[in-house]
Amino acid sequence: MQKTSATLLIIDDDEVVRASIAAYLEDSGFSVLQASNGLQGLQIFEQKKPDLVICDLRMPQMGGLELIRQMTSAAPDMPVIVVSGAGVMNDAVEALRLGAADYLVKPLEDLAVLEHSVRRALDRARLLLENQRYRQKLEAANRELEASLHLLQEDQTAGRQVQMNMLPVNPWEIDDFKFAHEIIPSLYLSGDFVDYFRVDERRVAFYLADVSGHGASSAFVTVLLKFMTTRLLFEFRRNGVLRDFKPSEVLDHINRGLINCNLGKHVTMVGGVIDEETGKLTYSIGGHLPLPILYTPTDVHYLEGRGLPVGLFNEATYQDHVLDLPETFSLTLLSDGILDLLPGDTLKEKEAVLPQMVKTAGGSLDGLRQIFGLATLGEMPDDIALLVLSRNL
Repeated sequence: MQKTSATLLIIDDDEVVRASIAAYLEDSGFSVLQASNGLQGLQIFEQKKPDLVICDLRMPQMGGLELIRQMTSAAPDMPVIVVSGAGVMNDAVEALRLGAADYLVKPLEDLAVLEHSVRRALDRARLLLENQRYRQKLEAANRELEASLHLLQEDQTAGRQVQMNMLPVNPWEIDDFKFAHEIIPSLYLSGDFVDYFRVDERRVAFYLADVSGHGASSAFVTVLLKFMTTRLLFEFRRNGVLRDFKPSEVLDHINRGLINCNLGKHVTMVGGVIDEETGKLTYSIGGHLPLPILYTPTDVHYLEGRGLPVGLFNEATYQDHVLDLPETFSLTLLSDGILDLLPGDTLKEKEAVLPQMVKTAGGSLDGLRQIFGLATLGEMPDDIALLVLSRNL
């Protein structure tokens, strides 16, 4: 005997038929309730909430079709099996239309057929119930996901607003020099960042940073970079005495700060300080590619320099390079995301064409925007940042 926890309700005014069906199904492991007419069957149905109903169609007080109509209205997923001697096609069609799971004709020569129909209907009802529960869980998960996505979008919007507010004025003109930048995030937030600011009455500093990774975690590091450079500038100005603001010292300060924070992030950077009195640029490289590109009306070339990425190695040191700035020039700093827009299969091939593209652009940010098609870029695998410093162009 196959054990089952299902409770069946048999409704039939023929006591012999009802008793024989009940005895057989009880022997098959079911719990069986009985009713001798439709009205009594409806009362037991409402009180006991059986898992399946077996009913006749021709019964006193309430016919089978009306009984099915009321039961399926109250419990749409509960299976009903009709066992009737009427054998009228219209009755069978109407019973199935009202939700009956099966229609069997009396006399039942083999009650195993009924048992098979019962088990099949119970299995179908169980699957429907499982699917309904799964759908409810899925809908609840979707609601939670939508709420989480909405919260994430709010966080990203706030984060983007913070990041945009940290960026310098664009463009920015100070005496003879002009700074302009463009940042295109691959995600909502960018791991690329630029900044430029006056150090004192004769010096102006700038940098371009490319944080490893993408998205919110990398964007957070750009906030940290802004904080560390601002704090360092404050410390240098302490007591009204401003000592040399060397790019190498700035990179070293950021290197130690990132390592101590243990964020699992590193940065490639180019930083520089312009002395307006001497016309010299002092700059330092922190593992950054491509190198800055110096453009004049007669020449275009990469600046020299090398160094380890910032935030990876305690023993990293950084070197200052000094350059006499031409009377007319532009200096273009780019993050490595720009390499994805260049022709060529290797890094060497891509770097070879980049100075010529800067020359074609006339050393200007607007020219680079047109050459690279920055206004119409689709989805990009990496953030892109450009910073152009120029004079008399």
